Amino acid sequence: MEDRELYQKLLGISQPWNVKNVELNASEGKVTVTLDHDKGTKFKCPECNNESAVYDHRKRQWRHLDSCGFITIIEADVPRIECSEHKIRQVSVPWAETGSRFTAMFEALAISWLRAASTNDVRARLKISWDEAWGIMTRSVDRGLARRKNESVKELAIDETSFQKRHEYVTVIVDREKGHVIDVLDDRKKKTLKSWLEENKHILSEIRSVSMDMWDPFINAVKESIDDADSKICFDRFHVAGYFGKALDKVRATEHRTFGKKDSPLNRTKHDWLRTKKNGGYRHRNTFLKLTRRNLKTARAWRIKEAASCLWSYSYEGVAKKNWLALLGWIARCRLEPMKKVGKMVRSHLWGILNAIRLKATNAIAESINATIQKIKARACGFKSRSRFRTAILFHRGGLYAEPFCQHIFL
Repeated sequence: MEDRELYQKLLGISQPWNVKNVELNASEGKVTVTLDHDKGTKFKCPECNNESAVYDHRKRQWRHLDSCGFITIIEADVPRIECSEHKIRQVSVPWAETGSRFTAMFEALAISWLRAASTNDVRARLKISWDEAWGIMTRSVDRGLARRKNESVKELAIDETSFQKRHEYVTVIVDREKGHVIDVLDDRKKKTLKSWLEENKHILSEIRSVSMDMWDPFINAVKESIDDADSKICFDRFHVAGYFGKALDKVRATEHRTFGKKDSPLNRTKHDWLRTKKNGGYRHRNTFLKLTRRNLKTARAWRIKEAASCLWSYSYEGVAKKNWLALLGWIARCRLEPMKKVGKMVRSHLWGILNAIRLKATNAIAESINATIQKIKARACGFKSRSRFRTAILFHRGGLYAEPFCQHIFL
């Protein structure tokens, strides 16, 4: 079988295209496959699909999957046509997407590898530049976002994640029902989130719940952008538990200092107090539980924290409200300033906590995605710009159909 016929079958090239020449350069480890089209062929306009005669040609090259260990390059004189409606246009080729320097099969392979490894590792493995590897990722995200259907979002989660040090954050918007990132905003300001919500009202018309932490810019942006937001905003139980945990730790640290390092019964117990009784996992369970029964300020704060963690399982909002108000009354009388401060904050945001109990909404999926985002950032050793950070997040957690689609699928 001649080389041209072999590559004709390997590449799946069909009329009007055919393999004109195959050139092997062993010293460079490269195979160049030159393609040509039948004379007199009319091509479709990429804008309107009307067929027109060839106007002229432009030579172009594409990197294809390696063959027998050799870098394979596809080369062709791509025709331009003179459309009666759209004037001069370059036609689309069946083996690659418009504007790409790689064939569809090569990009599909690169995308699958980029999902599992760092950009630098994929670059080295595929023998392409870092910019080319990142370009494949960027095009895949743009492609996926363009294909994403305007389906209504019913369960929304809004969370923040660190972009760089010095309190640099971005806002991550998640579809809790589908478990993927919808978008990533440049900061965590009210103006930015409100603008996004108003621009995307067409997909938020059926929204049932919006889970978030008790960050005022997020709360105000949602209230001003979504109808009946007061009954849809849900404050995440894990963020609320985090506030109780921080207050407890402040009580423990203060009391620990009053005992002195040698005589303190609180030595090496910091993490035991922060665990929940339900989950256990204490270093010395019996010793710790005896400590909780002692007349310690830390033990009182711990009992408040444990009581708060048990108030999220109610089915009826009225019962939940009654028990939360009872707990807040206890906190107001506890004479533990860090706990009283948290109690005041919880009282002012109780409406959102009750919404979360009624709607069974949490930010758990958003927190899981946040953990993945931090791994992505660590693997990349950080990102210089927010736009690159956004691209990486959407690529890995956007739930996008990002593979290239062309007229021809290579066999």
